[in-house]
Amino acid sequence: MSELGRVLRLDARRAALLIAVPLLTGIGIVTVWLSLVPGVAYWDNSVVALINAVRLLGPVAAGLAAWAAVRERGLNYLRDLSPRSPATGALVDLLLLAAAAVLAYATITAVLIVETMLRQEAGHPDPLGVLAGASGLVLHVVAGYLAARVAPRPATAAAVMAVTWSWAAARTPGASWWSLLPPAALDHVEPFTGLRSRVLADQTVWALAVTATLVLAYVGWVTRRAAVAVPLVAALALAGFATARLQSSDGSAVGAAPVGLACREWPLRVCVHPALRSALPALTAAATPLATRLSGTPGEFTQVVQRPRTEPVAVVRGTATVHLDSELSPGYETRVVRQIKNALADPEACQASRAPGGGEDPAAARAAGGTPPARSAEYGALVDAWLLGAQAPPISDQRTAYRFGGWSEEQKREWLRTNYPRYRSCALAAGDFRLVVTPPPAQAPRPSPRPLGPGLAHDPA
Repeated sequence: MSELGRVLRLDARRAALLIAVPLLTGIGIVTVWLSLVPGVAYWDNSVVALINAVRLLGPVAAGLAAWAAVRERGLNYLRDLSPRSPATGALVDLLLLAAAAVLAYATITAVLIVETMLRQEAGHPDPLGVLAGASGLVLHVVAGYLAARVAPRPATAAAVMAVTWSWAAARTPGASWWSLLPPAALDHVEPFTGLRSRVLADQTVWALAVTATLVLAYVGWVTRRAAVAVPLVAALALAGFATARLQSSDGSAVGAAPVGLACREWPLRVCVHPALRSALPALTAAATPLATRLSGTPGEFTQVVQRPRTEPVAVVRGTATVHLDSELSPGYETRVVRQIKNALADPEACQASRAPGGGEDPAAARAAGGTPPARSAEYGALVDAWLLGAQAPPISDQRTAYRFGGWSEEQKREWLRTNYPRYRSCALAAGDFRLVVTPPPAQAPRPSPRPLGPGLAHDPA
């Protein structure tokens, strides 16, 4: 009878395992692939995609485990004939179902690793991130299976999926520490930040402790043995400890992570986060014309460096610090060049120049001998368009626009070197658009090619 029971149990489990492994693998691969940041191979974001996939994989795994438990309800009488503990069969089932879920999760992880390594990856993979996701998935399997063991009805599987899905959906990335409880909801990791290993460790401990609590509670309920109370209390205490640590993390799973930049040295030195090194050619091509036009002015720069968003965009001592989107969405190089151009303006001086005669009244501005703010803005937009290589905007002073547009590139650069202070302070006027030709430096008189004879001298005339 024991052998017959073993065969029947294996037959009952085989269908669940054959369905669970490919189904979880397929769902997980699609979810992870869609969660990856396009064009960026950052290991921290790969781990985030893997952890976030558990929010969808978990409810599916819990439903499959509950379905397997309900399906095996007809074999309970065979277990009752066995001299083993009544909890043994359930524990063996849990072991097999958890192994199937972990196998699917390992396959998803392998695909993710290969996909990341095929690109120019940056950072380092954190094994704790993989463990945090796997432990959360096992917790769902255990919770779904034991729920169906306690209430072995066909509707239990649907109820388990609904409850676990609601648990996973009630999270918003970065909203509160509650979102860090497995299955955690994490946001994309921005450059110059990384996942905090402490949070990943706490998530792993929390999931394993809650899993142990559920298993021990079920064993104690089935066997009626008081000895289970000691490890049960220990598991509960460990879960409470992990919860307190997650709560103290202020809901953030990322922290500052210093990294070495990836650079391109010619014709400008352009440096970005290593995960965004694919942007180097486009950024160099976009920033070089602006750097050329600003050469010889106080705003000239010879290198462009990406910095965290906590630092301001600025052009200081030949270095332009900029921000770059981690997604590298279309037009990112144009936005970076505009950041540099906008950083050239002096905010205080531009604010003061908006009211040269008292306020925004153009008549008051003219009475004070200044240029109306709207007209100064038009002149500034005319120069901005040239600096950015864009089409000149239509302005009310067409004569000045025609004059400026007729100058050569070198003449415009020479003009900007002379009028850069007024451009920076947003105080350009029509009178500033006069081309000043710098005379060539005086040359010393050449010596006579013929040697002078004795007693002869140069004519002083």
